[in-house]
Amino acid sequence: MTDNVTIPALLQMKRDGRKSVGVVAWDYQIARIADRAGVDIVSVGDSVGVNLWGRSNPLEVTMEEMLVVCKAVRRGVTRALVSCDFPYGPLQEGSETAVRAAIRLVKEGGADMVKLDGAADFPETVRALTRAGIPVFAQFGITPQTALRYGIPYGAQSAPGAQAPPEMTAKLVEEAKLLEDAGASLIDFTNSGPVAGAAVVRAVKIPVLGGFGGGPWLDGRMRMAHTAIGYGEKWIDEDRDLRQRRQDQPRRVERADRRRARRPSDQGLIPAARKAGASASRDP
Repeated sequence: MTDNVTIPALLQMKRDGRKSVGVVAWDYQIARIADRAGVDIVSVGDSVGVNLWGRSNPLEVTMEEMLVVCKAVRRGVTRALVSCDFPYGPLQEGSETAVRAAIRLVKEGGADMVKLDGAADFPETVRALTRAGIPVFAQFGITPQTALRYGIPYGAQSAPGAQAPPEMTAKLVEEAKLLEDAGASLIDFTNSGPVAGAAVVRAVKIPVLGGFGGGPWLDGRMRMAHTAIGYGEKWIDEDRDLRQRRQDQPRRVERADRRRARRPSDQGLIPAARKAGASASRDP
């Protein structure tokens, strides 16, 4: 576990049938914990905009903001591979803009590779980044930045059961092969489902991971670290123990008030303490 993770090592894991593990992190402390726990990939997600900053969707996150988050995560990771998401914009603006953005994420942010949401639509950019020596983590499927194309609002694509329909399998396999041919090092197949997911894994030699809608049919899994530990409003609201505590709160307050009423007041305690101290000082 002390050896640094490399892309060739992940390729070998796929050939050996061993699963890889990735987590999405947005801060130094979580990144450090994940790295020490032995994960293979720490992914800096543009989901930070929604999950930490309270924005309506990740499309609002900027390059400058991604650089700040990437730098923080990089400081916490010494062994795993650090991947950083492209914010919405540079990929859509063309290959030259994308290469400049990727260089910044690698050079300034410290990323080992960059993740492109909707990469199947931009194979020429994947090639350009590969030529520039920047490894690409290609995300495709029903992703946060492409969900609207399928008539799925942001957030619904992360709901349980959101998976690529089996009838899309042939198209998705074709896209995965296209990404591999373009030079992608890894694939993040979002909402793969067991049918399309298993078919894509068999069709390409590079590792295929997935978060939402993934499962054991993939070469590895991605998980938001904060989700995994139950950190976030929607997870707290679903916690039965915490709901029970909220219901019990008035009773706890009432019991505390009764205990306070039975205690001697400070006005009685302080003079008594002073009197005891004065007596002790007069003892020979």
